[in-house]
Parts: sequence; structure tokens; C-alpha cells
Amino acid sequence: MISRRKVLRQLANLPVVGGFLGGLGTDVGSELAPSDAPDDEYRDYFNELGLRTFINAHGTITALSGSRMPPEVRDAWNYATHHYVNLDAIQDKAGDRIADLIGCEYATVTAGAFSAMTLGLAGVMSGQDQEKVQQLPDTTGLKNEVIVLKPPHPVGYVHALKNTGATLIEVETREELEDAITENTAMLFVMNAYNGSSVEKEELVAVGKEHDIPTFNDCAADVPPKKRLWQYTDMGFDLVAFSGGKGLRGPQSAGLLLGREDLIRAARLHAPPRGNTIGRGMKVNKEEVLAMMVAVERYLELDHEAQWARWKSQIEFIQSTVEAVDGVDTEYYVPDIANHVPSLRITWDQDRVEITPAEADQKLKQGHPSIETGGGSESLNVATWMMGQEEVRTVAYSIRDVLEDAAA
Repeated sequence: MISRRKVLRQLANLPVVGGFLGGLGTDVGSELAPSDAPDDEYRDYFNELGLRTFINAHGTITALSGSRMPPEVRDAWNYATHHYVNLDAIQDKAGDRIADLIGCEYATVTAGAFSAMTLGLAGVMSGQDQEKVQQLPDTTGLKNEVIVLKPPHPVGYVHALKNTGATLIEVETREELEDAITENTAMLFVMNAYNGSSVEKEELVAVGKEHDIPTFNDCAADVPPKKRLWQYTDMGFDLVAFSGGKGLRGPQSAGLLLGREDLIRAARLHAPPRGNTIGRGMKVNKEEVLAMMVAVERYLELDHEAQWARWKSQIEFIQSTVEAVDGVDTEYYVPDIANHVPSLRITWDQDRVEITPAEADQKLKQGHPSIETGGGSESLNVATWMMGQEEVRTVAYSIRDVLEDAAA
């Protein structure tokens, strides 16, 4: 187990950021708290509850509470807590603003990407017919089949589509896609990060246009790069969903539904403040709507090239630190789509470093501070984009210590 004393000793001996860690940049510290210690002005709520906070070296994982909201987003949230406003009115105004920023026809804030999938399909199935809105999940008399480009492995998120009462039909080829289309086909759907079929996204859009069937692309964790915010509506997808609490660093409980105005207005008929609908429980409050709008504003104004260079520099620092242990190898990589950021895969010769990746992961979790990494049975995987500058150094030396302590 890593001791608090060892971590503090290491930090005290480190050079000032801006020297050999120049790529870390001071703005990381302004976006994220540098450690898990609460500010003096706040109660230590998690400690009171017996909860351990941790350094997030994994990424924007839902179970790890997504991302931390930067100051601008927190300010918007706090501002909204002091005022009353009509929920539909703020959705209208914020939706217009977000659509203008991204360059799509319309937008609305949802209770995450999962909610956007349910509401978006519900809007497609019901249109703006109030009786049909209240009818779901009873699909009698409605088009109720969704053709899904088959993912490479089972993905639970498609349950969001089943919530409407729809039947899902998975296809792998263009021929299967064409054959699956019937008079009951309501929508064509793909999960951007999990397309295991041979059908390209452009093909799906073309088939949808040919048959006048709406197309939906779920891009939950797919920013950065920022161009993905408009890439798929520009491509012709009728609806696109994003998570709010991942790369955009809005509230984790929020998301975005982008695309055709008529379909999004229909989707909103299933959402609060209306009752007697399948989306009644998918409530977003004024704080989430405003904070999500500001998160989009902030994200589009970032210097993304500088941010990427900083993340890469942070990974290179961790890489050089852990490679100092004999028998340790590292691989720099960037995931193709979801969590598309500089990342590090750490492996080692277990005859020379006598610990498994799973055991190393547990030691990091149990250390002071606790550190969450990715990977599995074969490696430790690290991404720095959810860390503050001090946390990057702590993670580098903590991983090195765990591996050094296990060296034969």
C-alpha cells in the first residue's frame, strides 16, 4: 500500500511545474481541483459519509462520477439555484442557443445520452400527436421497429430504445439493412463507438433518406474532438445524442439531443414538466439546462490544440516515470472514438515485477490518495484528462512505487 508520507515526500522533492513538466500547464489547475482535499469553506461531506474520494486516472466513466465541472459551469449552476424560471421556456431559449453554437437545426438538454435515445425515438414514433405521446410504450398502430447496426459485442445502452416499446432488429450488412426495412420501420440507429457492422454511417444516412426513415447516432462519449458536435448532423443524421458529463464537462446527469427541430419538439412532449409519459422520470432542472449551455459555450472556446499537447505531455511524464522500473513497458495510444484522448498502457514482465495488473490496481485504489486506473487483467491503463496538475505527478510516482515494491 502506498503511504501518505511517501506521497508527500515525493511531492516535496518535485520541481515546480513549468520546468520538466511544462506541458502540464497552469490552466489544468484552474479547471480542476488539484487534489481531493475540500476547500476550507466547505464541509467535508464525503468524509462525513465515510466515502473516499480518489484521483481519476481512468476517464469519464459513469460509475466514477464522470467529469468535474469547471468553474464557469459551476457558476451557471449556482446562479440558477437562486431564481425561478419556467422549465419549458429555459429549454426553448437554451436549445436555441446550443443549436446556434453547434450549427444544427435544434437542440434540447436531456437527462443524459440514454434519456436522449429514449426521448428521441419516442418523438419519432409519436410525432406531436398527444394521444400517441401518452400511448407509449403501447405501440399499437405505430411504427415500432428500430433497425440497429450490430455492435461488436452486447451493449446495454440500447435498452434506452426498448423503453419506448420498440422492437430492435440488428443487422450487419447493407443487404440485411435493406431487407429489414418494412412499413413498421420507425428509425435506423447506430452507436458511434460500437458499430460492428460493415455498414458505414454515411450509408445508413443514405438509406434513411432514400426510404424517408429518420436516422439516429448515439455519440455519448465522443468528444473530443470538438468537430464531432456537428459532424454527424452535417452528415445528415436526423438525431444525435451526446453525454453532458464527459468531454463537455457539464453536469453528469445531463445530455444533449441535437438535430431536426420537428423530431426534437416531439421528443420534448414525452419529457417533464409533462406527466403521463414514458419520459416523466427523465427530469432535468433549470440548473442542469443552464449549466449544459455554458458547458457547450466553454468547450467551443477552448484551445483544443494546446489542451491536447498538455495531455500528451502529461502522459509522456507518467510514461518516463514508470519506465524507470526494470521490466516495465509502456505504450502511448489514443482510442479511435470514445474517450479519444492521449492514453497510456502499462505492462510488465511478471517474473521481474511480481504483481498482476489487477493486484496493482487494487493497491492504487487502497493507497493514499486512492487512484482509479483503467485496464484489466493484462495492463494498467491511464488517461490524464480528468486530472489536475498535482494529481498527474502523484499518479506517476504512485504507480512507480507499486511496481518498484513488487520488483524481484
